[in-house]
Amino acid sequence: MVSFIARRLVVSVLLIIGAAFIMYVLTSLAGDPLEEFYQSRLPNREQLMAQRIERLQLNVPVALRFFLWLGGAAKCLIPFADACDLGLTVQGQPVTELLPQAMGATLQLVTAATVLAIIIGITVGIVSALRQYTTFDVFVTFLSFLLYSLPSFWVGVLLKEFVAIGFNNFLRDPVIPIPWVIAIAVGTGLLWVGLIGGDMRRRLTVFGVSTLATAAVLVYFNLSNWFITPALGPVVVLVMSAGIGLVMVALLAGIRNRRALLTAGISVAITFVVYFLVQPLLNISSLYTLMILAAATLVVGLLTGFFVGGPDRGQMMRIGAFTAVLSAGLILVDRYMRAWPTYMGLSSIRGRPIATVGAETPNLVGDIWVQGVDSFTHLLLPTLTLMLISFAAYTRYARAGMLDVLNQDYIRTARAKGMPERVVIVRHAFRNSLIPIATIVAADFGALLGGAIITEQVFAFSGMGAMFQRGLSLPDPNPVMGYFIVIAVMAILFNLIADLTYSALDPRVRTR
Repeated sequence: MVSFIARRLVVSVLLIIGAAFIMYVLTSLAGDPLEEFYQSRLPNREQLMAQRIERLQLNVPVALRFFLWLGGAAKCLIPFADACDLGLTVQGQPVTELLPQAMGATLQLVTAATVLAIIIGITVGIVSALRQYTTFDVFVTFLSFLLYSLPSFWVGVLLKEFVAIGFNNFLRDPVIPIPWVIAIAVGTGLLWVGLIGGDMRRRLTVFGVSTLATAAVLVYFNLSNWFITPALGPVVVLVMSAGIGLVMVALLAGIRNRRALLTAGISVAITFVVYFLVQPLLNISSLYTLMILAAATLVVGLLTGFFVGGPDRGQMMRIGAFTAVLSAGLILVDRYMRAWPTYMGLSSIRGRPIATVGAETPNLVGDIWVQGVDSFTHLLLPTLTLMLISFAAYTRYARAGMLDVLNQDYIRTARAKGMPERVVIVRHAFRNSLIPIATIVAADFGALLGGAIITEQVFAFSGMGAMFQRGLSLPDPNPVMGYFIVIAVMAILFNLIADLTYSALDPRVRTR
């Protein structure tokens, strides 16, 4: 294993150097950084040109200039030396100062979209495979191909028009019309029928219950003016936490496992009690306080599973941890929702909270909850844009991988031995269906810091993609090379992780 990793790293370093040389030369030859001065009538034109020539080392041949840049970049590998030098931009700003700002903006923009696309896409793809050729499968297939074929800039423009502007106008009189209530309720009922399936009696029952429940919730939203003063409240937190616990038990242990039910039930009960205890603390919380609370929640869930688990402690600890963390997340969501009226009342928001450009509201003053709501409203549209397109690809890969695994001999053998369908799907089929998806996930995470150049332009985000685009248009080689080196390192790192993941998912695969 060690020799494999060492060989991969050596080859990767050589590839990075070769690709970096080509990128540097092409960027340097793409244009003249002094072109803007040739027609200038500024009295200090010659002085400005001399400064830029010295700053960018334009009096040095391109090939030699690359090796000077490479020497500065190599200093970044020296730990704690603070000697990293990636050159200057044409404006004289060090790339090492520009790069962290761009990476932070890109991480905000892309991380949530990528993670949500992976989770939702794989889940929907697997359910679609299990419901092969049903109405739900046909609808998911049609939706996936539709979303996959749409250009990102067009999706962004549509979301601006119908989500941002439409919802902001809706907040003037936030009442859902009765025809829309009926349409949404019926659509939700059909969705649940497709997800759950079963015979006709079961389908009708699921459709009736889900349709009436959805209609009741929407009517409650209208009567309580929920869109102006939203909140979950302790009852909804309890019900949703119980649902999370049942899902975790059903997936990881089976609904008949009493220890699993007890573990999840204790985690849900603790969450319900903590909901009331932490409210005063949340009002004065900071980011560090929330991190400490998250760590404490994870520890409580693990301890619950440890003491209740008996012979299956590992499985019970997983159930307790997942249930506790996800249920605690509902408390945070509730607290963020309670900050919505304060956010809406700010003069800089002007009653139109869903933003269409930028990463934050300029000069916004507020606590961690108001700041969090502001980040959410600015990231909502670009996150949806990237997630919808990535979701389509993950859905297709997950569906194809699951169908391929379900037709394998060992799946038929497992069913013939009388194993429960949950065990066949979760323990045997699901794990092996993830092997081809691991490559796609690694590639996406490897390109994560590369940003989304088109989406960043549509929503005016100053991230890695915008830095790369500006560097090419000037041309300005040093920011382009800073972008390139981050992307190259991330791509190689996550491809190495993908190779190691194969052996973790499938014991038959050994990395040599």
